[in-house]
Order: sequence, then C-alpha cells, then structure tokens
Amino acid sequence: MIVDTHTHLYLPEFANDETSAVERAFDAGVGHLIFPNVDFTTVSPMKELHSRFPANTSMAIGLHPTEVGENYAETLELIIKELESNRQDYKAVGEIGIDMYWDRTYEREQRDVFAQQIEMATRHDLPVIIHCREGLDVALDVLKSVERTPRGVFHSFGGNENDVARIRSVGDFYFGINGIVTFKNCRLREVLPIIGLDRILLETDAPYLAPVPFRGKRNESAYIVETARYVANVLGVGIEEFEAVTTRNACDLFRLDL
Repeated sequence: MIVDTHTHLYLPEFANDETSAVERAFDAGVGHLIFPNVDFTTVSPMKELHSRFPANTSMAIGLHPTEVGENYAETLELIIKELESNRQDYKAVGEIGIDMYWDRTYEREQRDVFAQQIEMATRHDLPVIIHCREGLDVALDVLKSVERTPRGVFHSFGGNENDVARIRSVGDFYFGINGIVTFKNCRLREVLPIIGLDRILLETDAPYLAPVPFRGKRNESAYIVETARYVANVLGVGIEEFEAVTTRNACDLFRLDL
C-alpha cells in the first residue's frame, strides 16, 4: 500500500472528477490520501471530499505562503479558529512555509505567518507540512527562532546534499518526494541515498508535477506508483519493501492508524 502524503484532489482542476480521481488512486494501490489546505476558501471543498472517503483520507489545515499578502491577519485567524474548533479533523498543519520564487514583497509577512503556524502546530501536537521554494534560508531562520521545533516534512523537496544537512541541523524532518525526481535533468536522484529510505515520504502534489511518463499532464494520486517504482529502483530496494517503509514513515509522522 502507498500513502500519498500530499495531494489536492479537491481543487477546481478536478471539478466533477474528484471522486473518480480518488477511486483511481485506490485502484492503483494507494491506500490513503492526505489533503493539505491552501487558504480559507479551500477548507470547504477539502472537507467535502474528505467526507466522501473518511476512512481513506486525512486533512491538514494551514495558510499557504503564496496566499500571504499585506492583509493576511483575517485569513490566518479563520484558519486558527477552524483548527481550534475541529482539532480532531486534522492530522497536520499545512501546507505552510516560505515561497520567494514568485515575489519577495511579503517576506516579513510570510515569516510571521510561518512562525505563528509552527507555534499553532506544536501547541496542538501536530506535524507541519512545509512548502519551501527559493526560501530555505528564510525557512530555516524561522524554524530556529521558534520556541519548539516541530515534527514535519519538507514537501516537494528538490534540494541538494547540503540542503539536506542544513535541514537536519535544525530538526529530524522527513522529505516529500514526488514526480520531480523522474524529470530528465533532475539531480535529486543523487540525493536520495543521503536522505535515506527511513526519511522519505511519497507524494504527488496533484494536480501539479506529474511524473514521467505523464509529465505535462494534470497530475493525480494514481500516478504516484510511477514515482514509487522510480525511487525504489534508484535506492536498489524492492517495490514492496519501499512501499512498506514509506507507508510506515507516513503513519509515524501523521499518526495514521492503517
């Protein structure tokens, strides 16, 4: 069984197809799906899809860094209230983090939101799902500044050996590996042995980052089997062992009872 630890099947890209996309994932051998939130507008569709498959899906609540602007306080307050009112519904805080790829205008605001959500996660004893794009220096700086380092995963990791070492100097994090690793010129495959099987989580980030041979198409959770086969081959382990270990990793971090 495979756990897709990061998929957004509730987004508009799956309109009128979200239920079928979940069922296709099950048919492909994916036993559990984790839905990370984006902003407050996505909470309702995420919860609605989860309600259709409550035994096979889990949710995370958070404010994505690209959704942080000058007037972020109201949205963040709604996110905080949602978690506090429905703590039992969530397995993580995410996705949260730092994104300096598109725009550095709101770096200060992103830092503040990231720190507040880390503290929210540790207060509720939840792991964090960290989005970090062109922002590792800032993300690590924030992680070092908070009172307690959270459990968590660096989602959609695409860094190098030095990045792994820097992250590990702050905390014992997992690394989310998705379709990026299958791309022709990706150097991530060289970093996989440094990360180690015991700290790899499988994910798709659907509808984004479809693995080869689906690159360029809308990604979906069923395609995670291609990433699993690829990474298992790179690490030189059998696919059954690879699936068993990465599923155990997911269960340990998100406290899933599978």
